[in-house]
Amino acid sequence: MSKELQERMATYQEVVYEGSSVVTTYFELIHFIRKLRADFSKQTKEYKVGNVSEGYMDYTYFAFFTPSLRADKLRFGIVLNHFERRFELWLMAQNEEEKVKYWEKLKQTPWNKTKQEAPRYSVLEAVIVEKADFTDLDILSKQVIEAALVEVEKIKPYL
Repeated sequence: MSKELQERMATYQEVVYEGSSVVTTYFELIHFIRKLRADFSKQTKEYKVGNVSEGYMDYTYFAFFTPSLRADKLRFGIVLNHFERRFELWLMAQNEEEKVKYWEKLKQTPWNKTKQEAPRYSVLEAVIVEKADFTDLDILSKQVIEAALVEVEKIKPYL
């Protein structure tokens, strides 16, 4: 494995270096998610907001929850899916045991009925902004927050 890693390092260095478009874009995306988190926190007082989880250039998210959700060992997450360039709303459980429990409860919901197994990191996933347009970040932030809150209201009755 280390020989393969060594061979891939040259390619890696070609795209990941200080000032490269990949590195610059990644940092700008993380900055936007932090802004989105702050905007969300200002817009709604119903939810407490967790920290930003930067991920590994795959998913970046922040969680939000109510005391009731937390007591049920659940939280929602607004997730940037880097591969699909879209925003998703995830319902996440505190641990694998809780995930299995809620998967059983929610597997026949509109979000899961076509799935054979639970999503890898969550109990339920919904696309809220497809092919996000990063041209105007204020508009995108508003769009993501509004879509997330609408989707949460659709999910709540199933909990």
